[in-house]
Amino acid sequence: MRIFIDSANIEEIRDINSMGFLAGVTTNPSLVAKEKRDYHEVLKEICSIVDGPISAEVIAQDYKGMLAEAEILAAIHPNVVIKIALTEEGLKVIKKLHEKGIKTNATLVFSANQALLAARAGASFVSPFLGRVDDNGNDGLILLEDIMTIFNQYMLDTEVIAASIRHPMHVLQSAKIGSHIATVPYNVIKQMIKHPLTDAGIDKFLNDWEQAFPGTQQ
Repeated sequence: MRIFIDSANIEEIRDINSMGFLAGVTTNPSLVAKEKRDYHEVLKEICSIVDGPISAEVIAQDYKGMLAEAEILAAIHPNVVIKIALTEEGLKVIKKLHEKGIKTNATLVFSANQALLAARAGASFVSPFLGRVDDNGNDGLILLEDIMTIFNQYMLDTEVIAASIRHPMHVLQSAKIGSHIATVPYNVIKQMIKHPLTDAGIDKFLNDWEQAFPGTQQ
Protein backbone atom coordinates (compact mmCIF):
# COMPACT_ATOMS: atom_id res chain seq x y z
CA MET A 1 0.00 0.00 0.00
CA ARG A 2 1.33 3.41 -1.02
CA ILE A 3 1.23 6.35 1.37
CA PHE A 4 -0.02 9.80 0.33
CA ILE A 5 -0.24 12.83 2.59
CA ASP A 6 -3.57 14.63 2.91
CA SER A 7 -2.37 18.21 3.22
CA ALA A 8 -1.89 21.53 1.45
CA ASN A 9 0.76 22.75 3.92
CA ILE A 10 4.09 23.03 2.13
CA GLU A 11 6.22 22.55 5.24
CA GLU A 12 4.31 19.39 6.22
CA ILE A 13 4.69 18.01 2.71
CA ARG A 14 8.42 18.82 2.58
CA ASP A 15 8.97 17.20 5.98
CA ILE A 16 7.22 13.93 5.11
CA ASN A 17 8.66 13.81 1.59
CA SER A 18 12.18 13.97 3.02
CA MET A 19 11.63 10.60 4.74
CA GLY A 20 11.54 8.68 1.48
CA PHE A 21 8.17 6.90 1.51
CA LEU A 22 5.76 9.54 0.23
CA ALA A 23 4.09 8.57 -3.06
CA GLY A 24 1.57 11.37 -3.60
CA VAL A 25 -0.56 14.16 -2.14
CA THR A 26 -4.28 14.82 -1.81
CA THR A 27 -5.72 18.25 -1.21
CA ASN A 28 -9.22 19.65 -0.92
CA PRO A 29 -10.78 23.11 -0.73
CA SER A 30 -10.83 23.07 3.08
CA LEU A 31 -7.12 22.22 3.33
CA VAL A 32 -6.15 24.87 0.78
CA ALA A 33 -8.35 27.48 2.48
CA LYS A 34 -6.40 26.98 5.74
CA GLU A 35 -3.21 28.04 3.96
CA LYS A 36 -4.72 31.35 2.77
CA ARG A 37 -2.67 31.18 -0.44
CA ASP A 38 -3.47 31.12 -4.14
CA TYR A 39 -4.78 27.64 -4.99
CA HIS A 40 -2.82 27.28 -8.22
CA GLU A 41 0.43 28.49 -6.68
CA VAL A 42 0.10 25.96 -3.87
CA LEU A 43 -0.48 23.16 -6.39
CA LYS A 44 2.54 24.20 -8.46
CA GLU A 45 4.75 24.16 -5.37
CA ILE A 46 3.47 20.76 -4.27
CA CYS A 47 4.14 19.35 -7.74
CA SER A 48 7.71 20.65 -7.53
CA ILE A 49 8.25 18.74 -4.27
CA VAL A 50 6.51 15.37 -4.71
CA ASP A 51 6.88 13.21 -7.81
CA GLY A 52 3.57 11.42 -7.73
CA PRO A 53 -0.17 11.96 -8.16
CA ILE A 54 -1.34 15.31 -6.74
CA SER A 55 -5.12 15.44 -6.28
CA ALA A 56 -6.70 18.87 -6.79
CA GLU A 57 -10.43 19.31 -6.28
CA VAL A 58 -12.76 21.40 -8.40
CA ILE A 59 -15.03 23.86 -6.60
CA ALA A 60 -17.88 24.11 -9.14
CA GLN A 61 -20.61 21.47 -8.98
CA ASP A 62 -22.23 21.91 -12.41
CA TYR A 63 -20.98 20.01 -15.45
CA LYS A 64 -19.61 22.97 -17.43
CA GLY A 65 -18.04 24.60 -14.40
CA MET A 66 -16.35 21.39 -13.22
CA LEU A 67 -15.05 20.62 -16.68
CA ALA A 68 -13.64 24.12 -17.16
CA GLU A 69 -11.93 24.08 -13.75
CA ALA A 70 -10.59 20.58 -14.34
CA GLU A 71 -8.89 21.53 -17.59
CA ILE A 72 -7.23 24.55 -15.95
CA LEU A 73 -5.99 22.48 -13.00
CA ALA A 74 -4.78 19.63 -15.21
CA ALA A 75 -2.68 22.09 -17.21
CA ILE A 76 -0.65 23.00 -14.10
CA HIS A 77 1.41 19.78 -14.14
CA PRO A 78 1.17 16.26 -15.64
CA ASN A 79 0.92 14.78 -12.12
CA VAL A 80 -2.27 16.67 -11.23
CA VAL A 81 -5.28 14.41 -10.69
CA ILE A 82 -8.71 16.06 -10.69
CA LYS A 83 -10.87 15.36 -7.65
CA ILE A 84 -14.56 15.18 -8.50
CA ALA A 85 -17.35 14.72 -5.96
CA LEU A 86 -19.45 11.61 -6.59
CA THR A 87 -22.66 13.11 -7.99
CA GLU A 88 -24.56 12.62 -11.24
CA GLU A 89 -22.83 15.64 -12.74
CA GLY A 90 -19.54 14.44 -11.30
CA LEU A 91 -19.83 11.10 -13.06
CA LYS A 92 -20.43 12.87 -16.37
CA VAL A 93 -17.28 14.94 -15.82
CA ILE A 94 -15.26 11.87 -14.87
CA LYS A 95 -16.34 10.19 -18.11
CA LYS A 96 -15.43 13.24 -20.19
CA LEU A 97 -12.04 13.73 -18.53
CA HIS A 98 -11.28 10.03 -18.98
CA GLU A 99 -11.94 10.46 -22.70
CA LYS A 100 -9.53 13.40 -22.71
CA GLY A 101 -6.82 11.39 -20.94
CA ILE A 102 -7.06 13.42 -17.72
CA LYS A 103 -6.83 11.40 -14.51
CA THR A 104 -9.56 11.74 -11.91
CA ASN A 105 -10.14 10.93 -8.25
CA ALA A 106 -13.79 10.33 -7.31
CA THR A 107 -14.10 11.83 -3.85
CA LEU A 108 -16.75 11.88 -1.10
CA VAL A 109 -17.44 8.20 -1.73
CA PHE A 110 -19.58 6.65 1.00
CA SER A 111 -20.87 3.44 -0.61
CA ALA A 112 -19.50 0.56 -2.65
CA ASN A 113 -22.15 1.31 -5.28
CA GLN A 114 -20.74 4.83 -5.72
CA ALA A 115 -17.22 3.43 -6.03
CA LEU A 116 -18.28 0.90 -8.67
CA LEU A 117 -20.05 3.54 -10.75
CA ALA A 118 -17.03 5.85 -10.57
CA ALA A 119 -14.71 3.06 -11.69
CA ARG A 120 -16.97 2.17 -14.62
CA ALA A 121 -17.17 5.86 -15.60
CA GLY A 122 -13.38 5.91 -15.91
CA ALA A 123 -12.11 7.27 -12.59
CA SER A 124 -8.40 6.67 -12.02
CA PHE A 125 -8.92 6.63 -8.23
CA VAL A 126 -11.85 6.42 -5.81
CA SER A 127 -11.64 7.78 -2.26
CA PRO A 128 -13.92 6.18 0.35
CA PHE A 129 -14.04 8.38 3.47
CA LEU A 130 -13.48 5.97 6.36
CA GLY A 131 -13.57 8.45 9.23
CA ARG A 132 -16.73 10.19 8.09
CA VAL A 133 -18.48 6.84 7.72
CA ASP A 134 -17.43 6.03 11.29
CA ASP A 135 -18.78 9.40 12.43
CA ASN A 136 -22.23 8.38 11.19
CA GLY A 137 -22.36 5.20 13.24
CA ASN A 138 -21.15 2.80 10.56
CA ASP A 139 -17.81 1.10 9.92
CA GLY A 140 -15.63 2.73 7.27
CA LEU A 141 -13.38 -0.32 7.12
CA ILE A 142 -16.32 -2.52 6.11
CA LEU A 143 -16.99 -0.06 3.30
CA LEU A 144 -13.36 -0.28 2.20
CA GLU A 145 -13.44 -4.09 2.34
CA ASP A 146 -16.59 -4.19 0.20
CA ILE A 147 -15.01 -1.92 -2.40
CA MET A 148 -11.80 -3.94 -2.54
CA THR A 149 -13.76 -7.20 -2.88
CA ILE A 150 -15.71 -5.82 -5.85
CA PHE A 151 -12.70 -4.23 -7.54
CA ASN A 152 -10.61 -7.39 -7.17
CA GLN A 153 -13.51 -9.59 -8.33
CA TYR A 154 -13.78 -7.70 -11.60
CA MET A 155 -10.10 -6.73 -11.91
CA LEU A 156 -10.93 -3.04 -12.23
CA ASP A 157 -8.05 -0.72 -13.07
CA THR A 158 -9.27 2.04 -10.73
CA GLU A 159 -7.14 2.37 -7.60
CA VAL A 160 -8.67 2.78 -4.16
CA ILE A 161 -7.47 5.54 -1.81
CA ALA A 162 -8.45 5.02 1.83
CA ALA A 163 -9.28 8.60 2.86
CA SER A 164 -10.55 10.47 5.93
CA ILE A 165 -7.95 8.59 7.98
CA ARG A 166 -8.26 9.44 11.67
CA HIS A 167 -5.63 7.31 13.41
CA PRO A 168 -2.82 4.78 12.77
CA MET A 169 -5.15 1.78 13.08
CA HIS A 170 -7.10 3.07 10.08
CA VAL A 171 -3.86 2.86 8.10
CA LEU A 172 -2.96 -0.60 9.39
CA GLN A 173 -6.39 -2.04 8.71
CA SER A 174 -6.54 -0.42 5.26
CA ALA A 175 -3.25 -2.13 4.39
CA LYS A 176 -4.51 -5.50 5.65
CA ILE A 177 -7.70 -5.13 3.60
CA GLY A 178 -5.60 -4.43 0.51
CA SER A 179 -6.25 -0.77 -0.25
CA HIS A 180 -3.92 0.43 -2.98
CA ILE A 181 -3.26 3.74 -1.22
CA ALA A 182 -3.96 5.50 2.09
CA THR A 183 -3.92 9.29 2.20
CA VAL A 184 -2.93 10.23 5.71
CA PRO A 185 -2.89 13.54 7.63
CA TYR A 186 0.46 14.85 8.82
CA ASN A 187 -0.21 14.23 12.51
CA VAL A 188 -1.24 10.61 11.90
CA ILE A 189 1.91 9.92 9.87
CA LYS A 190 3.92 11.27 12.81
CA GLN A 191 2.02 8.94 15.14
CA MET A 192 2.80 6.00 12.85
CA ILE A 193 6.54 6.71 13.16
CA LYS A 194 6.62 6.91 16.95
CA HIS A 195 6.69 3.96 19.34
CA PRO A 196 7.54 4.10 23.06
CA LEU A 197 9.68 0.96 22.85
CA THR A 198 11.79 2.54 20.11
CA ASP A 199 12.35 5.61 22.32
CA ALA A 200 13.14 3.40 25.31
CA GLY A 201 15.59 1.34 23.25
CA ILE A 202 17.44 4.43 22.06
CA ASP A 203 17.69 5.73 25.62
CA LYS A 204 19.12 2.41 26.79
CA PHE A 205 21.70 2.27 24.00
CA LEU A 206 22.82 5.83 24.76
CA ASN A 207 22.99 5.20 28.51
CA ASP A 208 25.01 1.98 28.01
CA TRP A 209 27.39 3.80 25.65
CA GLU A 210 27.84 6.70 28.08
CA GLN A 211 28.70 4.29 30.90
CA ALA A 212 31.27 2.48 28.75
CA PHE A 213 32.71 5.58 27.04
CA PRO A 214 31.95 8.64 29.19
CA GLY A 215 31.79 11.95 27.39
CA THR A 216 32.01 10.55 23.84
CA GLN A 217 28.40 11.12 22.77
CA GLN A 218 27.99 13.83 20.17
